[in-house]
Amino acid sequence: MKYAALLLALAASPALAQDNQPGQHFIEGWDADGDGKVTLAELETRRADVFYMFDENEDGMLSPEEYDLFDETRAADMETNAGHGKGMETANRGMERAFNDADGDGQVSEAEFAAAVPEWLKILDRDGDGVVTTADFGRR
Repeated sequence: MKYAALLLALAASPALAQDNQPGQHFIEGWDADGDGKVTLAELETRRADVFYMFDENEDGMLSPEEYDLFDETRAADMETNAGHGKGMETANRGMERAFNDADGDGQVSEAEFAAAVPEWLKILDRDGDGVVTTADFGRR
């Protein structure tokens, strides 16, 4: 009986059901024009915003300390959005220091962070259609 009540509650609340869709949290945060698709241009723009947000001393580099803060902030977001952020592990991989520190010097320059965007899109875009949608998240 309680399962039937749960199914009725989910059917009556499409927003709740959609919130549990893998990748929904990513799309909400990165889809600037609200069309349900995240393009390369949207990824580039949003990543630039993220870079500037964490480059506290505005020197064009994310120092190890600044990247530590970035890591902590992403971890807190993933914890806060557990369930809502299903499928975010793939997206998170493209934000990790090792993925972005192309020269391995422990800091990430603005150029390194920007240059990683096309490769990140390849990781995110599992169906190869050139954009990221909720269909690119979750189980295969």
